Amino acid sequence: MEFSKRLDLFGPEIFAALNDKKVALEAQSKKLYNLSVGTPDFAPMPHIRQALMDAAADSENWKYSLRDLPELLDAVCAYYKRRFGVDTITPDRVMSFSGSQDGIGHLGLALLNEGDTVLLPDPCYPVFITGSRLGGGVPYYYPLRREHGFLPHVADIPAEVARKAKYMIVSLPANPVGSVGTPEIYQEIVDFCTAYDILLVHDNAYSDIIFDGAEGHSIFNIPGAERCAVEFFSLSKSFNVTGARISFLVGRPDVVAACKKLRTQIDFGMFIPVQKAAIAALTGPLEPVKAQCAEYQRRRDALCGGLRSIGWEVPDSHGSMFVWAPLPRGYAGSMEFCMELIEKAGVICTPGSSFGPSGEGYVRFALTLPVEKIEQAVAAVAASGMIR
Repeated sequence: MEFSKRLDLFGPEIFAALNDKKVALEAQSKKLYNLSVGTPDFAPMPHIRQALMDAAADSENWKYSLRDLPELLDAVCAYYKRRFGVDTITPDRVMSFSGSQDGIGHLGLALLNEGDTVLLPDPCYPVFITGSRLGGGVPYYYPLRREHGFLPHVADIPAEVARKAKYMIVSLPANPVGSVGTPEIYQEIVDFCTAYDILLVHDNAYSDIIFDGAEGHSIFNIPGAERCAVEFFSLSKSFNVTGARISFLVGRPDVVAACKKLRTQIDFGMFIPVQKAAIAALTGPLEPVKAQCAEYQRRRDALCGGLRSIGWEVPDSHGSMFVWAPLPRGYAGSMEFCMELIEKAGVICTPGSSFGPSGEGYVRFALTLPVEKIEQAVAAVAASGMIR
């Protein structure tokens, strides 16, 4: 059978190769420290779990939902007011997706025509590339350079590219590089997209995981964004509900309507008990979210500070649940380094080469183990003899 040529758009599945190595070493009873996949190890809050269980007990809630519940859309609007101080979000500016990965992966199908230019950060989360290519888009990578703090620098995007661009994806706080935007950076991006009539797509999955006293924002805190932007807002990392796949597309009603039209062709809506859990999260207390952020910062300090103490110069992440580490001296290939690190230290991280053309030369760590386990992982790296 001849399969779709679309599959040729995608490279090998690196996480699968890492998992195969992990399984093989587990079979040998090797001690492993998995810092690769960004799945929080914290538990969902009890009131969120209870809301889902209560809703699941009602057999009526096991039917097709067919739509987002009005109370869910109202809860998103109220949350934007409470959390971000944004009072311009109305129900026609909101729709759910089964996770931001699903939303961004399908975005190109709703918005792009064959050959449209899409501005993507480099390095970036892989689905940014996937979603653009599935829609027939041609990526133009704007680099996130160390000298600019791994932040978007729109002044470097050529005018002839900007004039052709259909949409621009921005991810702040950024996966994988851990950079955090300022109001000034956001304003530059909004002004740039407005000037060139580019749709700004802001991936806002990590607004509640920001370190050193900085504040997480919505793109809609920025003047002019309501006219040029949409935002993917996720509950996964803030509320530890990654498996429930709860996110929302928020912003320009014409873009939301286009994505709704596409979605009606491929699914029947979010499971109602999951919608009820989302309402509980959006309307519940936020103090535990702040406490969790403080714990992520302690983990960041343990990992980055610990690796620096053994001679690996890893800069502090400023936000997200990830650390972006340059390869230690003596190593050139990120995949080869990751495989050797698993073999010799039992520490699993992700090669930078899986995050776009500029990712090579780095690895990504996820802050998904408690401090004492991270300290053990650092000790294992030191004992491996790989840091010279």
